Amino acid sequence: MSIAAVVGLGNPGTEYAATRHNIGFRVVDELARRWRVRLWWPRYHAKVARRRGASPVWLVKPVTYMNRSGDAVAALATAERLDPAELLVVVDDVDLPLGTLRLRPQGGAGTHNGLRSIVERLGEGFPRLRLGVRGQEPWEDLAEYVLAPFAPEEEAQVAAMVGRAADCVEAALFSGIARAASRFNAGE
Repeated sequence: MSIAAVVGLGNPGTEYAATRHNIGFRVVDELARRWRVRLWWPRYHAKVARRRGASPVWLVKPVTYMNRSGDAVAALATAERLDPAELLVVVDDVDLPLGTLRLRPQGGAGTHNGLRSIVERLGEGFPRLRLGVRGQEPWEDLAEYVLAPFAPEEEAQVAAMVGRAADCVEAALFSGIARAASRFNAGE
């Protein structure tokens, strides 16, 4: 089954734009830039755009806040008649070192509340691309950590990761999840 939508998870609002939790939005924005997609609509509890052509693809940024991401993803899936396997979710992962990518065809939510919300609404049968956001510095409060911006010295590595993640999504669109995973899941 081919990918019909790329859903980046994050929180709406400029105060969250540069945070670790919003890395999914940054990847979707990079895809929109590459594909020259400029028109976004408020629909399905999200900001959505669509790449036209022989293989149209939705770009989706839920505006429900992270913990209710499933509301937006389920609304899109229902309205557009998409199977969960057609929805590639791009999400931060604090358990992975900064810069690491992990593409999977399905799986559980782990400790991520955005993924948990989607799993509650659609089950585990959707692919996900996890982006490592764990830096070198330890933290005491996980919520504070993921809602804080990246450190200035991390930004070059973050920009490189966003570019590689967009490359990974494009590879998954072109050649499928399994082939893209074997190429981008380095270090496994």
